[in-house]
Amino acid sequence: MELGLSDRTAVVCGASSGIGLGIAESLTGEGASVVMFARRRDLLERQAERIGGLAVPGDVTSAEDLERLVSTAVDTYGGIDILVNNSGGPPRTTAAELDAAKVEAAVELLLVSIVRLTGLCLPHLERSPAGRVVTVTSSSVREPIDNLALSNSVRPGIAGWSKSLARELGPKGITVNCIAPGRIDTDRVREVYPDGPSAEDLATIPLRRLGTTREVGDVVTFLCSDRASYVSGTVILVDGALTRGLW
Repeated sequence: MELGLSDRTAVVCGASSGIGLGIAESLTGEGASVVMFARRRDLLERQAERIGGLAVPGDVTSAEDLERLVSTAVDTYGGIDILVNNSGGPPRTTAAELDAAKVEAAVELLLVSIVRLTGLCLPHLERSPAGRVVTVTSSSVREPIDNLALSNSVRPGIAGWSKSLARELGPKGITVNCIAPGRIDTDRVREVYPDGPSAEDLATIPLRRLGTTREVGDVVTFLCSDRASYVSGTVILVDGALTRGLW
């Protein structure tokens, strides 16, 4: 399928590993110019060289780093057509263990960074013939996950903000969507299963396996394409039917 991305420029956050890297690999595979942003400079530069992306080291919680990211993308490629918001998850904790400092840090990481970077990219997305914003959240936006109280609390707000933005930007031809991954084979999931998931663990997933980062990346790439130009304001689960909710 021709996805029409060969003349598009994408900014992908958290792109040195995991889901962000899977997204960057998929987009470059479709011919997009990908600006890869992440904290770990050495790893980011190695992966960017491997797949043909442009590495910009930085932290999503730093306003200065985000401004540098956008200016580098625009100076190098002349504009931005696609923004993929993605960052690491907050610490694992129960709801009873939450305090104000933990909540503030999670909001800064998960929500404030997305609002800030999207705002910086918006003037360029408006000039694009096919502006796209895709934000990686979690299946916790649909079904709370035990011991992930911060994610359960903050990520649904991201989905709500994205839905509002989709309605506001629709008249300008910009689509805004969220991806909600389930159990994907990443370092964060491996922390839960240090010896690998057991058959009992996998039995809770109807497809009986972990998802791959590239599978998430391919869904994101489709949303960024011309073929998905009428898909906006959605939260799309990529979870092997793990989540039980009907919507």
